[in-house]
Amino acid sequence: MTARPLPSSTPAAQGVDSTGVLALLDALDAEPDIEMHSIMILRHGRVVAAGWWAPYTAGRRHLLYSLSKSFTGTAAALAIGDGLFGLDDPVISHFPEFDADITDPRSRAMLVRHVATMSSGHLAETVDEAYGTDPAEPVRGFLLQPPPRDPGTVFAYNQPTTYTLGAIVQKTTGQPLSRYLRTRLFEPLGIADAAWLRDGTGRELGFSGLHLTTDAVARLGELYLRDGVWQGRRLLPEGWAAEATRAHVPTAGGMGFADAPDWDQGYGIQFWRSRHGYRGDGAFGQFCLVLPEQDAVVVTTAATEQMQTLLDLVWEHLLPAFRPAPLPGPRDADARLRDRLDGLALPPATGKAAPPEHAGKWAAAPFAPSGGACADQPGLTGVDVAPGPDGWTVTLTENGHRIPLRLGAGGWTVSEEPLPVAVGGGWTDSGTLVVETLFLETPHRLVLTCSLPGRTFTARWRPAPLHRPPLGRMRAPVTPAATA
Repeated sequence: MTARPLPSSTPAAQGVDSTGVLALLDALDAEPDIEMHSIMILRHGRVVAAGWWAPYTAGRRHLLYSLSKSFTGTAAALAIGDGLFGLDDPVISHFPEFDADITDPRSRAMLVRHVATMSSGHLAETVDEAYGTDPAEPVRGFLLQPPPRDPGTVFAYNQPTTYTLGAIVQKTTGQPLSRYLRTRLFEPLGIADAAWLRDGTGRELGFSGLHLTTDAVARLGELYLRDGVWQGRRLLPEGWAAEATRAHVPTAGGMGFADAPDWDQGYGIQFWRSRHGYRGDGAFGQFCLVLPEQDAVVVTTAATEQMQTLLDLVWEHLLPAFRPAPLPGPRDADARLRDRLDGLALPPATGKAAPPEHAGKWAAAPFAPSGGACADQPGLTGVDVAPGPDGWTVTLTENGHRIPLRLGAGGWTVSEEPLPVAVGGGWTDSGTLVVETLFLETPHRLVLTCSLPGRTFTARWRPAPLHRPPLGRMRAPVTPAATA
């Protein structure tokens, strides 16, 4: 399916002052702990600014982490609209096979609306307990964790609540989330190539694992901004957008973050309230910001643990740029913004060419983990370095599997196989090679340092994945749901 591009416009024509967008880009680039991968700004239904920091590109899917939850909530909306279940159904009613096992009265009192709004009565994350109790059926494992409080009375950010909501959708529709959403949401919105990670049960996670483009996320934001109507066609039940994005449960202090006001505004149905509007929200800066007062949508993908700082910069620089009427032209700032967006790029990894007198030594034998183990990626056991006609190949050995990475001369070298990566770096001195690998369908970068004396290496994530999958799985999955 070839998606029709979103309509676009100049910022000035939609009442957006480009100097504010430029100031935001300056501020983001000045933050050493924020690595941006993409940004897209829509006003009055039109794209007024969009850019990708090379080597990230517009067509590249990106791991959304918990922004996936907003798509799971949308799937629930569609299933509820189809009459397949209701928010006031007891959760246990959808899993009669567990009825005899679930004896705790609070677990039995838990309703679909409680798992949809993360108000199950638990006080903390239970994902480890749910999977640890029953790896073959995490929903049963979750329901076997007695909530300390009555459902509906307290918020806790808790992955198994969303997992259970997604499981109900998949059970009642008879389809994986991505397949159900394909005809009901993705195809009408013009979204292609959705891919969703599955767990050992074969079920798509729901709470994380969805890989989509920045453009696809922007389309979901626009759909919610327009009360579930897309190009004159109602896709979501009337009123669902308002219901899903109001605060159902207070969250002040519930995340345990210090000085993070945008996490204290309340939680809806798989959406967060913000100081301005509401948002879908994923780890490391995957945001879909919906701003009804400004009639705007802002989408970012990034690699940062400073998510509140990222939001602060958007509020500081972008909100004042939204004006009530078109700006008079001609606008030199619009042209400067266009040039800036076209030239966005991550700084290249630094390093020099291999010292000629030591080239043979580097290729002589594999490098072993420093200290006998690789703390950040325990399965990574060896690194080979070999010269070639167009650069060097650095081959990682993890759990017996070899992953070759091409290291060119200068800049980022992009490869699609064996997985989508960009590799950069080089020699910092005659005895030290530093290789940085961007896993382009994720927010993550692996920094590999090989030391010739002792033939050892270290590997460090920046930032570390929430779960440490094998390196070969640091990409969008190829699943029946994605290819059927």
